[in-house]
Parts: sequence; structure tokens; C-alpha cells
Amino acid sequence: MSRYKDKISKKAIALKYDNDQIAPVIVASGMGYAAEKIVELAAKSQVPVYEDTSLATILSRLELGAEVPEELYQAIVDIYVYFLKFSPSNPLQATEADTAEGR
Repeated sequence: MSRYKDKISKKAIALKYDNDQIAPVIVASGMGYAAEKIVELAAKSQVPVYEDTSLATILSRLELGAEVPEELYQAIVDIYVYFLKFSPSNPLQATEADTAEGR
């Protein structure tokens, strides 16, 4: 696949969750250049990024402001658990912990 097709097919979704909500809400979604900008903004804001192409594809079909469907709760919980273990000073720490736990 060419570098151009890689950039065009890239997807990014930003989720927000507040304790008073039932489910996370999609606050940004984009493909290609817009996806790159979402990831860039996350990095500048020190928001960790998790890559899951399949999940991004599913979530990109939903509208902005939509809640994550119940069927995807477990995938979102797994990502939140990953981020709880994530340390910016040691990015491999979470991966090593997942491997140790058999994930």
C-alpha cells in the first residue's frame, strides 16, 4: 500500500467520559488529514493515544455526540485499563503488564 493510501485510510476517534454519563461520547472523528490532526492535538495536549483500527472503523460510523454502544463497552474498558497502567516516562510498561497478564 502506498504512503498516500496509508494516510487516506487512517482513522481517529476521540472519546470523552464524565462520571454523570452512562457511556463515553464521541467528541471528534476523522479520516486522513483530520485523523492526523486529532492525533497531533492529543499528543500536544498530553492525551494518550491507543491504536485499534477495527474499533476506530466501527466508531467512525457513529455521529459526533453519540454514545458508545453497549456492545463496545468491554473494548472501551480495556482501553481505559491500558491507560491506567500507562506511564509517559515508560511507554512499554503498560504493554509489559498486559503481556504478563496474558493479554
